[in-house]
Amino acid sequence: MTKGTILSGMRPTGPLHIGHLVGALSNWASLQDSYRCFFMVADWHALMSEYESPEVVREATLQVAIDFMACGLDPERSTIFVQSDVPEHIELYMAFSFVTPLGWLERCPTYKEQLRNITDRDISNYAFLGYPVLQAADILVYKADTVPVGEDQLPHLELTREIGRRFNHLYGGIFPEPQAMLTNAPRFLGLDGRKMSKSYGNYISLSDTAEDIRAKVMTMFTDPQRQRKSDPGRPEICNVHRYFDIFAPDEAREVADKCRKAEWGCTDCKMRIAEILESRISPIRERQAALMADPAEVEDILTRGAQQARDVAEATMAEVRPAIGLKGTRR
Repeated sequence: MTKGTILSGMRPTGPLHIGHLVGALSNWASLQDSYRCFFMVADWHALMSEYESPEVVREATLQVAIDFMACGLDPERSTIFVQSDVPEHIELYMAFSFVTPLGWLERCPTYKEQLRNITDRDISNYAFLGYPVLQAADILVYKADTVPVGEDQLPHLELTREIGRRFNHLYGGIFPEPQAMLTNAPRFLGLDGRKMSKSYGNYISLSDTAEDIRAKVMTMFTDPQRQRKSDPGRPEICNVHRYFDIFAPDEAREVADKCRKAEWGCTDCKMRIAEILESRISPIRERQAALMADPAEVEDILTRGAQQARDVAEATMAEVRPAIGLKGTRR
């Protein structure tokens, strides 16, 4: 049976964190034997918001690729590459820009939300408005039929389908309509109770040491009504307890019971979850160190991945170019 094709990626805007691990990377690793997988370090996407600090993107690109592999993405089973190393992404992005009405982009809920929330840099540019068009090109240049996403990303995927439909209507049926693979990622908040984000600095990095993890966990928000250890706790509203649900579900019920009975204080819970997080992160940190010790090999993996990706992407563009009136072959 022919395998389906998956495309997904992450922007290199800083270190990856445990939110990326439970929200995406663990799931991606589990899909590698069932699908033909393309995983990209999305540096063009990063530059759409970080264009004033390109050195951040440049420095983070190799690290994100290392994090991918440290978390189980295998270059022997998946194609791992840097987005900008495959120019066909930008070429298809340009073709899709012809057929994408501005109204589709301006109505995108993620765009409007980020315009409101991102205040530390200027994203009122054409590139950021056109983010979903490049995302559509990323997916459809590989004719991906499946995209693992969270519910908050469904509007972007629907826009990808709309762009593909309009292109197919005008130029012939080249592209599939990719379907969402909804991930079962839990609702996972940062240390301060807000969405975990590199922008907020409220995360635990995949490269944090045991000391870093412990120090960060000790700052976590808990039940605001629990002032003393002798006060009964409310684990159902405690962010620390949510981490037990995700990282140690076998212990979560016992910990919740001790909290309600005031047998454990918040410090006890934090110390224990710090130990659990360290046990989860330490093998990843060891694999990161091994990969960082041989950056030339990592670069070789990315070069091979880019070539594999280009072979597929170029085959797609060989259909697209004549459909829109251009010469079919570029290479």
